[in-house]
Amino acid sequence: MSKKKPSGKKDVTAKFKQDISSVNFLIINTYEYRIMSSMAREQIIYGNILYGDDLSLVKGYVCVRDGIIHEVCEEPTSSENIIAPCFTNCHTHIGDSVCKDPCIGPAEDFVIQRDLNSLVRPPDGLKHRILAKTSDRELVEYMKFSIRDMLATGTTGFADFREGGNRGVLALKDALKDTDIDSRIFARPDSRELSMPMQEGISLLLSQADGIGMSGAHDIDLNLLEQIADTCHKSRRPFCIHAGEKSRHDIKDALSLQPDMLVHLTQAVQSDLKNVADASIPVVVCPRSNFLTGVGMAPVAEMLKSGINVGIGTDNVMLNSVNMFSEMEFLSKVFGLEDRQVFKMCTLNGASILELEGKGPLREGYKANLMVLDGTSNNLKGIQDVLSGLVRRARPDDILSIIH
Repeated sequence: MSKKKPSGKKDVTAKFKQDISSVNFLIINTYEYRIMSSMAREQIIYGNILYGDDLSLVKGYVCVRDGIIHEVCEEPTSSENIIAPCFTNCHTHIGDSVCKDPCIGPAEDFVIQRDLNSLVRPPDGLKHRILAKTSDRELVEYMKFSIRDMLATGTTGFADFREGGNRGVLALKDALKDTDIDSRIFARPDSRELSMPMQEGISLLLSQADGIGMSGAHDIDLNLLEQIADTCHKSRRPFCIHAGEKSRHDIKDALSLQPDMLVHLTQAVQSDLKNVADASIPVVVCPRSNFLTGVGMAPVAEMLKSGINVGIGTDNVMLNSVNMFSEMEFLSKVFGLEDRQVFKMCTLNGASILELEGKGPLREGYKANLMVLDGTSNNLKGIQDVLSGLVRRARPDDILSIIH
């Protein structure tokens, strides 16, 4: 990081502020306008910068040249804007965007009696019944809505557990066309692929998808899962699986499959976490989703203390929005986690778990993947700590620009 401003550079921040001051506030916060601000060959953005792996606060500017962070310089500035890495949403099911906020159970004495299995467990959960009767055209259209919503809320990379076999994968790839977002598609074989010789069926999926994402070790025959996992390992593709969501009884079997990523571990105990840490398996937790479905709160602090690389996902769109600001606020206020760790899990950790090329900390040499938030907004004006304000209070409408 430099402390001396190079000569001959123009501060485009003032020009950007002048531009946005002349347009309607509602227009400022559209995705289209914000992407326009990232088209210049060279940009210099002033503000409060969350720099490097430890998210150190630097007041100064970021110079982006041809999409790469060329320089971060410490320098006095009057700008109150916040410059931070964009989010990575490590676990979604955007196929169920077509069925948002269904009834999750009957009410008894003013309390909803929630039943997770009836909602999402394959093959007969509500989600799977709806997906089975949804046309490809409608499926693609609604997935596009969620992808646009991710971009509009500061997420530039995500991983989706895509149900529906090869058809489902192709639908998501169709939805991703002409979008500026990084993705990892983890396919789930349907009856067609499972009826084929195992290596042939899974290889067909892997010809289109980035890896495989299964429901749980006890949701289908374990021998079948072992064959699926083995095919992934031989193909050097990620094998990912849900585990320990409702109970810890499937965690041991999930670990026996040597997964590349585990999702949930809501019910994990210390011995489970030790086994996960010893195997160097990253874990993705979905706090709001688990809370809504009533399965509890994942032991996130214990995971971090065990040395596990933890990422965050918003899970099923039918139950939660893809807004990672909401996830951060929940982790900070309900879980009581340190704000720095919360932001790292939602950004840097996620990028490393998904191995998104060129993405990572806001540092020289990395691809520019940052959001600029208005530190003078009605919401953020007056925050005492930049990182805490970003984690606990910031909203999508505070975003001025996304450079990605």
